[in-house]
Amino acid sequence: MGKELSFENLADNVSQIHELTSGKAKNAVNQMLTVRNWAIGYYIVEYEQSGKDRAEYGVHVLSNLANRLQIKGLDRTMLNLCRIFYLKYPQLCESVNHILHIDGYATAQLIISEMYDTTAIINGSEICDSMNHIFQTDPEVLITRLSFTHIREIMRIDDPLERFFYEFECIKGVWSVRELKRQIASKLYFRTGISKKPELLLEHIQNDDPSTALSIKDPYTFEFLGLNDKLAVTESDLEDALLNHLQDFFLELGKGFCLEARQKRLLIVDEYYYPDLVFYNRYLRCNVIVDLKVHEFRYEDFGQLNAYVGYYKMNEMADGDNPPCGILLCTKKGPQMVEYALSGMDNQLFVSTYMLQLPNKEQLRKFLEEQMAKIDK
Repeated sequence: MGKELSFENLADNVSQIHELTSGKAKNAVNQMLTVRNWAIGYYIVEYEQSGKDRAEYGVHVLSNLANRLQIKGLDRTMLNLCRIFYLKYPQLCESVNHILHIDGYATAQLIISEMYDTTAIINGSEICDSMNHIFQTDPEVLITRLSFTHIREIMRIDDPLERFFYEFECIKGVWSVRELKRQIASKLYFRTGISKKPELLLEHIQNDDPSTALSIKDPYTFEFLGLNDKLAVTESDLEDALLNHLQDFFLELGKGFCLEARQKRLLIVDEYYYPDLVFYNRYLRCNVIVDLKVHEFRYEDFGQLNAYVGYYKMNEMADGDNPPCGILLCTKKGPQMVEYALSGMDNQLFVSTYMLQLPNKEQLRKFLEEQMAKIDK
């Protein structure tokens, strides 16, 4: 053996090995998830074009497929994203085929190798014909440098040249998904196009947190590996402290509140949302959704809560349940605010019944003030 190691040497070596291997694992998971989704998209499109029993399923093929598979994360929405991914990036064929082959996926590789000649796919694509190939990100770079969550955001863009722009800048700047979304929302592509010195504009763009560019904290990644998706949810210390006490507060009210979920994941219009607390009230026979915001009241917060209530009304109500309701708590060092979201309750008597069972605004406001005072200390 080599020279004797001190305990500090041991700790340093273990730490370095952990960082090295976990980084490689993150990249490998993201790459295989991208490969999987592209291949799934290929099979869906191929079936839609030439499946022998496709007429039997018609427009419901994705819903039926999701029900048949019962694979966590591969719901109808995700299957449709895979389909769009394949249609917008047909040039990934050879790279996908190569990755499946070298990783030993012989059966899948054989099937995919029979699908088309790679050159024919690219040349036959309207997308690829509509632009010069110089404005296409190298397939291998796309798979290895961007997670599928990055690609998913870029896929929303119809213009191929604009997609290439964000691919290029995202890879160059090692953007996190959050930074990518921010730059797309701020119309960076268009701002760059009308700038007299676009290079100066791009030089000033800085990533909030480059280390999260290929973070394992990706809901798709957790489903792919079969891990607990709640691990993907992070909250600030303030939110955690308030939510812990808020949960106890509702349960101690003794008015029939039963905790159903914390940070329950909802898929609404292709986006994942996480209402903070979901209760079921035995007396009201309905779900009560509680959302906490550690800032002053914003109208979009109330709109989001209304979306949660609407989602539960459409997807989670069981026979005998009454319409769900929501409670929005907004706090900052200063005035606290409480708002209720009631869905489908036009009858004032019905609303009054709800209000008798739910904690009133004064109770909740007092709770928030007390908790904020404790946290401040």
